This record gives sequence, C-alpha cells and structure tokens, in this order.
Amino acid sequence: MGKKIEMLELTPDQLKKQCDPKTFTFKTTEEIEPLYGSVGQKRAVDAIDFGVDIDTAGFNIYASGPVGTGKNTLVRAHVNKAAKSKPIPSDWCYVNNFIDPNYPTAIELPAGGGKVFAKEMDELIKYCRIEIPKVFGSEDYDRKRERSLRTYQKKREELILQASKKAEEVNFQVKLSASGIVISPIIDGKPINRKEFEKLPDEQQKEIRITSEKLEEELNQIWNSLRVLEREARIKIKEVEQQISLTAIGHMLEALSEKYVGYHKICNYLNEVEQDIIENLEDFKSDKKQTFPVPGIEMSLEPSFNRYKVNVVVDNSDTQGAPVIIESNPSYYNLFGRIDYQLKLGSPVTDFTLVKGGALHQANSGFIIIQALDLLTSFFSWGTLKRTLKSGELCIENFGEQYRAIPSSVIKPEPIPINVKVVLIGSPYIYYLLYALDEDFQKLFKIKADFDIEMNRSNKNVDKYVSFISGRCNDKGFRHFDQKAVAKIVEYGSRISEDKEKLSASFAKISDLISEANYWAKKADHKYVTGKDVDTAIKKKMYRSNMLEEKIRELVKDDIIMIDIDGQKVGQINGISVIILGDYPFGRPSRITARTYMGREGVLDIEREVKLSGPIHSKGVLILDGYLNGKYGHKKVLSVSASICFEQAYEEIDGDSASSAELYTILSSLSGVPINQGIAVTGSVNQMGEIQPVGAINQKIEGYFDVCKAKRLTGKQGVIIPRRNLKHLMLRDDVIEAVKKGKFRLFAINCIDEGIEILTGIKAGKEKSDGTYPKGTINYLVDQKLCKMAEKLKEFAAKGAETKKESRDA
Repeated sequence: MGKKIEMLELTPDQLKKQCDPKTFTFKTTEEIEPLYGSVGQKRAVDAIDFGVDIDTAGFNIYASGPVGTGKNTLVRAHVNKAAKSKPIPSDWCYVNNFIDPNYPTAIELPAGGGKVFAKEMDELIKYCRIEIPKVFGSEDYDRKRERSLRTYQKKREELILQASKKAEEVNFQVKLSASGIVISPIIDGKPINRKEFEKLPDEQQKEIRITSEKLEEELNQIWNSLRVLEREARIKIKEVEQQISLTAIGHMLEALSEKYVGYHKICNYLNEVEQDIIENLEDFKSDKKQTFPVPGIEMSLEPSFNRYKVNVVVDNSDTQGAPVIIESNPSYYNLFGRIDYQLKLGSPVTDFTLVKGGALHQANSGFIIIQALDLLTSFFSWGTLKRTLKSGELCIENFGEQYRAIPSSVIKPEPIPINVKVVLIGSPYIYYLLYALDEDFQKLFKIKADFDIEMNRSNKNVDKYVSFISGRCNDKGFRHFDQKAVAKIVEYGSRISEDKEKLSASFAKISDLISEANYWAKKADHKYVTGKDVDTAIKKKMYRSNMLEEKIRELVKDDIIMIDIDGQKVGQINGISVIILGDYPFGRPSRITARTYMGREGVLDIEREVKLSGPIHSKGVLILDGYLNGKYGHKKVLSVSASICFEQAYEEIDGDSASSAELYTILSSLSGVPINQGIAVTGSVNQMGEIQPVGAINQKIEGYFDVCKAKRLTGKQGVIIPRRNLKHLMLRDDVIEAVKKGKFRLFAINCIDEGIEILTGIKAGKEKSDGTYPKGTINYLVDQKLCKMAEKLKEFAAKGAETKKESRDA
C-alpha cells in the first residue's frame, strides 16, 4: 500500500520543466540577431501569404485569434512585403460633367498623372484668363469687329431709311425704340401726340387709323428684318470673338489633346472645356467683380472657374508598390468618402470639387486592414463594404440619401471600379458569428488566418524567443537580458501556456514582462536584466492583482472561512476552485461535505437546488449517480440519497473539476472511513471512475499551498491532481522547494480508487468475480452499507404494506 502511494507521489523534477541557462551559447541578448518575422504561427502565415497573392474575387482575409497573439504585427508585415512586389495603381480624378453637372465624371490616370493633369488644367485656365482679355484689347480684334459691324450698320441704315420714306409718303414720322418702330402722324408739317390726335375730327381720325394700320404692317416687316440683321450681327461678332480666342488658346488645348490622345474620357472632357470657354467668353474678358446690394449686406459676385478644376481623389504619385491602408476608424465617411457642402447666401451648395475620397479609394488595387469589431460597430459601414465588394464599384454618396423623406437634388459622382483586398482582424467569436449569421461573409471572406495561442517548446522556437527579446530591447532601448533572465522568460512562456512542452504565442504578455523586468533592472542599476529582475517583475505583477486572493487567505487563516488542513473527518474534503479576475487567476480551497441516508433520490446537489450551480457542475454531479449505480448496483437497487454542499459558497459554482472530490466525500460517508484533511483534491471524474484533466492546475495547487503556508506547513499537506495534468505543471519555485524539503506533497492519479487510498490510507479493493470486494477495503465497506440500506428500505416497505392491509381489513 505504502509503495503504491509512493509511486503516485510526484518528485520535484516532475513539477516544472526548467530552462537551463547553461544551454545558451550567448552571454546576453545583445549578441543575438533581433527577430524579424513571425514566431510559431506557420498556419496563419501560410493563410495570409495565400490570401494576399490570390487575385480571385471573394478571397479576402479574416485574421482570427485571441488578443496578444501578434495578429496586427504579422498581418502588416506580410501584407507590406507582398505589396512591394505589386504594380503601383492608377490615380483617380473627378472632373465637371458639362452636359449634366450633377453627375461628375471619373477619370483614371497612371500613378502621379492626376496631380499633373490638375496642374495642367489650372495653368490652362490661368493662361486663358490672361490671354483672352489681351486678345479683346488688340487692334486685330477691333479691326475684325469693325469690319463686321460696318456691314451691319450699312444694311441697318438702309432699312431705317426705307422705313422713313414709306412713312413720309403717307405723312407719318418714324422713330426707333427698344420695343420696335414707333410712328406718329404729321399735321401741318408737325408730328402730333395722342391728345392732339383725339381733338381731330372723327373722319380725319378714322382716315389716319386706316393709314396707320397699313403702314405698321409694312414697317413690321422692316422691323423683323432689323432684328434678323441684329441677330446675324451678334452671331458674327461672337464668331469673330470665338475665332480670335481660339487663335490665342487653341494651341494649349491642342497640346493637351495630343498628350492625352490615348485617353478617351480626357479628350472628350477637353472638347467640352473648349466649348464651355467659347460659350462663356464674358467670364474671361475682365477680372472686375460685379457688385450688387443686398439689404444690409454689400455683395460682390465674380465668375467662378472651379468648373474647370480637376479634383484628384486618389494620388499615388508617392506610392511604392500597391498601397497598404490601415484604417483605425472605419466609419462610413472614412471608408467610402463623402460629399462636402458649403454655405452660399445661407443655403448649402456643393459641386464635384467637394467630393472627397475615403480609405477604400486610397487602397484601390492594394490592401486595407481593418479591425472587425470597429467595422461592425460603425453605422452603415459593414453593409456598404459588402455591397462594394460584391458590385466591384465604389460609389461616393452621403449616407442617408436613400432614407430621405423628401427627395432632394444631389450630385452623384460616377462610380469607380474597385479591386481591393480586405483584411479583417478580430476574435474567433466574431468570425464564427459572421460565418453563421451572414451568408455574404462566407462568400466574401473565404480565407481564415487562424492564430494559435501557443507553439512547441522546441530549440528552434526557444531561439526565436531569444531573438524576440533582443529585438524588443533594441526597439525600445531596453537593457539586454542575460542567460538566466532569458531562461526565466522561457519558463514564463510555458507557464502561461499551461504546458511544459509549449510556449505561449501571446507576445503581448511576453513584451509586458520584458518591459517590467527592464524597469526593475534599471531601479537596481543593473547593466543587464538578470533572472532576479524577471522574478521581481513577475512577483510585482502578481502583487498588483492579488488583493482579493490575500483577503481570502486571511479569512482562511483566521478561520472565518473554515478550511481544515490537518486531522481526519468523515464526509468532508478540501476541493480547489479557480477564480479569474481579469488576467489574474488564482486557486481557492473550499470545504466540500456530503451526508448519506436511505432513500431513492440519488445524489442531491444543494447548489443546484438553490440555483447556484452552473450546467457543467450540475452535469458533474449527475455523473456521480452513474458511477455509484454502475459500480455498486449490479445485484441490488441502490437505496441511498446523498446531499453534497460547497460550504460557505455564496456565488455561482460551475465546472466539473470538483466532481472527484464530491465522490470521495460520498464514499467516505458511506464507508465511515475519515478523509485526511491535509490533502486537497482537484479533477473531474467520468462514469467509469477515470480522473480527467482540469484547467488552471498550477493556480489551484499554488492557491492551496499558500493557504497551508499561511496556517503552517506540516509536511502532511498536499494536493491530488489528475495524472493527465502532469504535462501542464509549471509551478512556482517556492512550491517546488517545499516539495523538495518534504513540507508539501503532490500526487497524480488515474482513477478514483487510487485517490481514495491516498486520502484514507486504506485499500480501495478490486471487485472479485462474484461481484463482491475484499473485506476491510473501502469498496467493501461502501457495498456493505448500501446492502444494509437496501434491506432496511425493504423492511420499511414491507411494514408499510402490512399497515395498509390492516387498515383495509378494519
């Protein structure tokens, strides 16, 4: 018996995988090449490299992983690397649509061409504003204009003379006004007015009216001829102006047209610009402002030349390779652009020059990196991004336009074709939610880059840890680490991964420890960071977070929370739970008790009855029923009830790591054999009696150790753990030291029978072929007690039946 228990007891070497500083070939990390690239994320790297290289639509990337696994750093590094080898994308501009200004035209140009084209158009208009006024002040213009006007003037005089002759023939006088030809009758050689006309005899008035009507018909024809003549004169003058203007600016327009001969949209645009300049020469003739009064305000108005500007919304003149945009605030306007407004005369107005591009415009033909949670919590952003990726077109419109109660006239810039690779970075939880609830997500984000939280503790990965430390020290100007300090960091990486053969891939936590260790080395004035500095950083980090743990420990020490760590008691044991406060988990021992009695209710969980039990804990308790019936109920119906309670527990309890401890209390209560109170237990049990591994094993052991240390270590205290948890042991040095000195003990077991023997000092007993157990063993005592309970229950049932019969007979 003693030899068997001795085999189950763990040695100090099994409690932690040490990192021997002597295995390192360097003295300090100053000698080590800094880390460039990823550590332990081969799966994620392969996915990202595939995603950035494939051009098929829908193969966007979702980088999934917990916080601190280096998702952002790794994604940026690999995307930037891939972007360098890709071609530089085009520039995009918006220009005025002279046919319909509400629909600005999008123009694509080679990288840097947008800025050049905008400058050329500015210079063209500047040149026009200088040269056109000069042309209209030249002698050549005056001469051509006079020549055209001379011909018109001669014909006009002939028509006016013809009108005058016709009027004189019938004694009328002709005058020209803005509204037409005005005639007046002549009496006694003088023209008369209306009052004088009304004084004439009726017959004479009648005669004058008849003559006047005939004369007006003839003069109207002459007036129409005059109007036609004036219109022809204006057209002729305009033609002269246009011709002379074209002689001044035509060579500039021709030069631009020849330069952009391969760009159909630009050539059409330049033709429209030429036509608009010719039709609006008055805007170019003078720089004088037109002024007009508004009540209370003196306003001035000058011609606007903004319609000739080029609005460059994407400028890749300084871009090297494909663009990589990291959008930290993926709001609707930041992603998709916007249309600004300006107040003029109290009213908001806009035009194509106020169209602004967004991050997706800048990332076109490249990459954009967005945090998934930020994107999903930004109003309209997620839905619009999906529509953009599905349509392949990027539209700029202010959100809410489609929801206006009253339609309003707004500009609608021409959509720009888009081909962008979107990389979302987020948690696995968001990925699974989107995949399950949004069918578009499945179609658009076909590549999952899964980041692991751990990696193998191989020599190669340990070397990468060392390089990471070196790189961190170089980047931040920290003191470099010596061999012992590096060894401590490696051991810490295994501890937070909860596996001897693994290292944590949560480099945010490793970086924090490096920073804190450097701080304490600086405080101690060490040239290099030592192992003691790392230990100090770990202890101080724990100290900042363990106030509640210390208060619980004080309550145990003062016997406010009742925990026995010595002696023996029936139906009572110390279980260990874990409490997680943010990033700080710690173990807390709890007294578990069980009472057994006759009945058929089975195992009663008091926590479950009062709704303080989580579903996993309730499942663990129900498994105990299965174990008891399967082990002892082959030849009899179990007639036992048991109540289990976590004493002094006032919060919800969940998890099944205490199920083995609960089973031990039931076996102790049934057998009447007391349990060693110095040995605490953790581990879940299945219906076959096998002990299953649990989480936070190091914190649970250390939590019980700290309680025992606070109350007094006797050498009889210890913890029973599942043997399958051996690979997870990375205990503190003080716990290992106590084990070395025989002040604390640890046992690893595979089944319930091994555990009950350690706790009671009595053999469990194997079932014999006839279904019984060897006398004096725990299982024998339990089986006998269950048999007696079954017989007693039968006796009670028989007496109850006789009593009922007597009552009926009476």
